[in-house]
Amino acid sequence: MSGHSKWSTIKHKKAASDAKRGKEFTRIAKELTIAAREGGGDVNSNTALRLAVLKARASNMPKDNIDRAIKRGTGELEGGELIEAVYEAYGPHGVGILVHVVTDNRNRAIADVRHAVSKHGGTMAEAGAVSWQFTRKGYIGVSEAIDPDELFMVAAEAGADDVQFNEGLAEIYCDVEAFHAVRLALEEAGIAAEEASLIYEPNNPVSLGQSAAVQVMNLVEKIEDLDDVQNVYSSLEITDEALAAMEAA
Repeated sequence: MSGHSKWSTIKHKKAASDAKRGKEFTRIAKELTIAAREGGGDVNSNTALRLAVLKARASNMPKDNIDRAIKRGTGELEGGELIEAVYEAYGPHGVGILVHVVTDNRNRAIADVRHAVSKHGGTMAEAGAVSWQFTRKGYIGVSEAIDPDELFMVAAEAGADDVQFNEGLAEIYCDVEAFHAVRLALEEAGIAAEEASLIYEPNNPVSLGQSAAVQVMNLVEKIEDLDDVQNVYSSLEITDEALAAMEAA
């Protein structure tokens, strides 16, 4: 299982509390708004919006919240303009970190990220200092029972670079340019995606000992907790031992 999936597992498990659930709803609402802003409010013609709605329903987000977020994106409801930005930082032991924010207040967002990073053993970096360690990729996760050969053929023929099968989860990676075609091919084949998004994949993941890895993961979690943060990506290679230690914390 990739580092992206392992970190998602932690986030889903820790989203059980009301506070965490509220922050998860905020992130999903932003995703809905941006998807509707960029592709319209019709889930039948807007694949990104359809996936965001499915994610919202899976998280038990109230229908009224979903509808309001979509209407803000289409302009039917007023709301502050959302700005997307990616900030770069170094975590403990020099691990590269990218922070994707969606905010209506850029100054607040960067101040909060800078505070969390410096407080938990990291340092902010100049633009470009860390991002070269990552490649923008399309990521699609499929968890339903399906013939691996069929899934591989559908994904590969649509332009996917890699398909990995681990612990009941199929993970599909592709270039950004092929992302829409791969998503569409899976839909047409009747294969439901549990997650489909653009991610930052580390080019050369960094391997650390358990205690050092947990330090980095703790910083990532603190950044994830910020209201304006949508996603955090690190160059850390997450081992099963580090994952278990973090889940137990």
